[in-house]
Amino acid sequence: MSAPYASFLHEYIAKCKAGEIIVGQELQQMFDILEENLRDPDIQFDTADAHKRIKLIETKCKHYEAPFSGKPFLLELFQKAFIEAIYSFKIFDDEIGRMVRLYQDILYLVGRKNGKTPLVSALILAEFFCGPEGLKALCSSNDYEQADLMFQAINSMREESKSLERKTRKNIKGIYFGNPKKPTHTGKFSYRNKGSIRKISAKTGAKEGRNIGVGAVDEVHEMKDNTSTMPIRQALSTQDEPLYIELTTEGFTNEGYLDGRMREARQVLNRELDRRRWLVWMYTQDNEQEIWRDEKTWTKSNPGLGSIKKWSFLRRMVEESKTNQEMRAFVLSKDFNIKQNNAAAWLMDQDIASEDVFDIELFRGAFAIGGVDLSKSGDLACARALMMKDGKKFTCQQYFVPASKIPTLSKDDREKFEKWTALDLVTISDGNENDFRHVTAWFVRLFKDYNIRFYKVGYDKWSATYWVKEMEEYGFDMVRISQEYGSLSEPMKLVKADLQSKLINYNQHPMDRWCLENTAFEINSKMEIRPVKVQGKDEKKIDGTVTLIFVYKVYIDNRTEFLDLVKRAG
Repeated sequence: MSAPYASFLHEYIAKCKAGEIIVGQELQQMFDILEENLRDPDIQFDTADAHKRIKLIETKCKHYEAPFSGKPFLLELFQKAFIEAIYSFKIFDDEIGRMVRLYQDILYLVGRKNGKTPLVSALILAEFFCGPEGLKALCSSNDYEQADLMFQAINSMREESKSLERKTRKNIKGIYFGNPKKPTHTGKFSYRNKGSIRKISAKTGAKEGRNIGVGAVDEVHEMKDNTSTMPIRQALSTQDEPLYIELTTEGFTNEGYLDGRMREARQVLNRELDRRRWLVWMYTQDNEQEIWRDEKTWTKSNPGLGSIKKWSFLRRMVEESKTNQEMRAFVLSKDFNIKQNNAAAWLMDQDIASEDVFDIELFRGAFAIGGVDLSKSGDLACARALMMKDGKKFTCQQYFVPASKIPTLSKDDREKFEKWTALDLVTISDGNENDFRHVTAWFVRLFKDYNIRFYKVGYDKWSATYWVKEMEEYGFDMVRISQEYGSLSEPMKLVKADLQSKLINYNQHPMDRWCLENTAFEINSKMEIRPVKVQGKDEKKIDGTVTLIFVYKVYIDNRTEFLDLVKRAG
């Protein structure tokens, strides 16, 4: 470390405040709190514990993934400053009767691919060796697979170092001290030390995490509430100096656990909430506009840009985001930590607009794929048939609604439904519920009147059991479709692409257009999407869009066989 800086943290703060390193306002606010700590006579600043762990990481740990595999884990300045901030501030604890680490609760928010999981993994490994004897650490996440990523990172670093591997062993349950080749060896790093590093899903924390010294929870943005994290935090309650770390990027779970933590974190930074033991270390943008105007600001949420994360990669992502709505939402959230609270608009007017019409007689004797969204029995439902000709997709559709629903609509929508009913575009059921026999009759009529043969009919899992049985008794092959991201993402993206390419002819059906206009999309951390209503339009309907996605789902899953039937039917 070069003079005149007293520590890595001092150097980092000084360079950030001088503008040599560009960081966001929220990290600057944390710096202000840390500088107040430095002036507080009740708080000591001692870097010995931090430097001990930094030295172990840089001399013993090695990277395990390309393009750095096998190379020493040399920490960046921002990473060293972060470690110093965790370990260097000490305060006297009256209950324990000695100086202890001030920060015991850590929130680390940073854009994806900035080395957050390897950093915290290395820190856990360093704590395992440098911390007290008998230290138990847990790697946790919302699911077991994500928790395993951190555990495997720790184990890979351990295996890359001969000196660390000689003092430890690994089995299916975790990592432990003691070399099986030298079972009689004594000392802190022998079998006598009952410390361990294990991995668990945060959901099982209440069962397995009863007494730990370190708990690290990865990707907390996916969690809906604190029922997964509280068992981990409570398992730290017996320790003199517990260390609880939440590391994450922003996510897409609206009003989830991270949203609550972020609100409280910002209250801490704004001095509206006193959480003295909480280190809030967040790499965030100050606003969205700066992302598009000045790429130099990208380091605010990506401190490893240029050294860990490639500029060329992020430039490609940003450029693609300018024309791809799904990519835009994903990049803003995962690369720049800008929460995408609202469902994003899915289609433009020009995507939906169509002047194409067709006569159902064109498809006499054809094969079709069916799709049904029954939704609630007292609400709008839709049935759809998809046919193909000359590489284009044609759909005919019918909507269904109970009579009691019409008076509850807004004046504008009520007038629309009265008009659509007069045009026989929607079938009205008496009373408060849809009579699903009308849906069955519609499919049967297409077969009897036009000899349209249905290959398969996709339906949502909420559909009435008795209706599905009725359809099967008529000979229809029914396929249940999940409305989760993984099921609907690919067909939803293909529907959009085909609409934009004018490969879908929905016969200018006004209810289809209405549903398409009401449709937005939600996105998850895997960049999968699913349909939702446009924000602020809860009373609007998207059932027609859902059935279009359903028939596409069946088409994608059975493309070869269905196209062969279409070809043979001529």
